[in-house]
Amino acid sequence: MSWVAIVPVKGSAGAEEPKTRLGDHPDRARLADAFALDTVAALLAAPSIARVCVVTADEVVAARMLQLGAVVIPEDSGRAARQAATNTARNARSDPLNWAIVQGVDAAREAWPALNIAVVTGDLPALKIADVEAALTLAADHERSMVPDREGAGTTTLLALAGVPFVPRFGLGSRAAHESAGHVPLDIHSNASIRRDVDTVDNLADALHLGVGAHTSALVARTAPAIVPPA
Repeated sequence: MSWVAIVPVKGSAGAEEPKTRLGDHPDRARLADAFALDTVAALLAAPSIARVCVVTADEVVAARMLQLGAVVIPEDSGRAARQAATNTARNARSDPLNWAIVQGVDAAREAWPALNIAVVTGDLPALKIADVEAALTLAADHERSMVPDREGAGTTTLLALAGVPFVPRFGLGSRAAHESAGHVPLDIHSNASIRRDVDTVDNLADALHLGVGAHTSALVARTAPAIVPPA
């Protein structure tokens, strides 16, 4: 069973106060980019994923994602586009992130209608191929499913089988919103890398202990004293 992964990435140029909870370090925007690059690299290496589509309006991020081998879908983040997202989602929460996901899903389904869809947040720098494959294997048994974040209230991955409609509801309380829309939470251990999104300094320290990808590792090696407090 094959999947197409959709990864929305704002990028340093388009993000408003990216990863502010990582502190006041001037490289926090570059950290967000590194997280996304490592997330995409892991997805590209997963055997069950046939395509990885990155939705972004950031030209620098787009170029780097193309170098990795991802398909880039230019994000239309204008007011008209957001209004279209509101109309598409109807009563669901609609914001730039969810609209970017809608654009990616629509483009992927037009290009590869037989592939299942996995929407993955771009803040999983410790993502491991084995955890991706385990999640996709479980997801194959459900029309709609999801992977909660480690804390249990958010969502790191939203999944739907080919042709099954769904509306992304990422944001505060996304797990409850996605569950209410019929996405089954997958039985994945809370320590699995696919549940380890990074929003805070503590999250980053946990991810570093688990083992992050090359892009995050290289950046943290240069800036670790300012990002991760000593134990």
